[in-house]
Amino acid sequence: MSLRAAAKTLAVEALCRTRADRLWSAPGTRAPLVLGYHQVVEDLRDAPSSIPASVVTTAMLERQLDWVGLRYRFVSLDELGRAIEGGSGAGRPPAAVTFDDGYRDVYAHAFPLLQRKGIPAAVFVVTDLVGTGRLLRHDRLHVLLSRTVAAPSRPVAAMRDLLERGRSAELDRWIEARENAGRGVREPIRGLGLLDWDEVRAMHRAGLTIGSHTASHALLTREAPDRLRWELRASRERLARELGAPVDHFAYPDGRFDRTVVAAVAEAGYRFAYGTCPHQDSRRPALTVPRRLLWENSCRGADGSFSPRVMQGVVAGVFDLFGRCRQDHVQPGS
Repeated sequence: MSLRAAAKTLAVEALCRTRADRLWSAPGTRAPLVLGYHQVVEDLRDAPSSIPASVVTTAMLERQLDWVGLRYRFVSLDELGRAIEGGSGAGRPPAAVTFDDGYRDVYAHAFPLLQRKGIPAAVFVVTDLVGTGRLLRHDRLHVLLSRTVAAPSRPVAAMRDLLERGRSAELDRWIEARENAGRGVREPIRGLGLLDWDEVRAMHRAGLTIGSHTASHALLTREAPDRLRWELRASRERLARELGAPVDHFAYPDGRFDRTVVAAVAEAGYRFAYGTCPHQDSRRPALTVPRRLLWENSCRGADGSFSPRVMQGVVAGVFDLFGRCRQDHVQPGS
């Protein structure tokens, strides 16, 4: 366990020993809960090239969902939307489960688990990549940088630095140049495959919500207005055609949104949209619904196993006090 993880564990356990955790159950903390995941694997060795904070095993996912199920009632995103608009009412507050990016292992591992437990969920897919065999842009970058950066933690930092600098088209050209030089992704990468349309439709028929995660996973705050509108419109229209159903739900790639992006999401016809942090726009709360992103190590205790106390602290936002959101949600000059 890292020093940071150990410090987090000790902090939350100290709060519990002093009974300060009673504050987490105060009336103001009983808001709807939305969980966010990415990849789901049977064993971490099945995802050797994945970004570590994007992966959870089925065993850990089940532990986390069981903890939530004792304290919340699981609902679909449509039900969650009604609770957001009209209040969650009495009883246990609602909780929703979401998966970003549309990795194939969600179909292989999470989907059966959710069906067995009767838990509704949503999957946000990148429509231009479904069924193509291509990888997500950030996965291509991470694999490329993992082959050229020595320190294990540095490829993620280097990837984020590149994503911060360029628009999607510029990044694609940068990646293509290095792939053509033999330094990038030319062979299948274990664990990073995405869903095909048959799998997407199968989950939709089973009752899962299928939402948009843009057409290409562009970071929308970095894009020009025309590209921003296209990413939102093209993805929604493709999903509606493939599923034969309206598409009301959208997830911001990497949680990136500002006022211009939120306005474009509304213009594209989405009713609800989801970030990756606690930030919410008071003027458009339904289009900036906060989520708690979880992964394999996010709720481990000092002994390395799942910790209900750490899980409680994560869900309650205790650790938000020790860090800031990476995103700037306010448009410059506004």
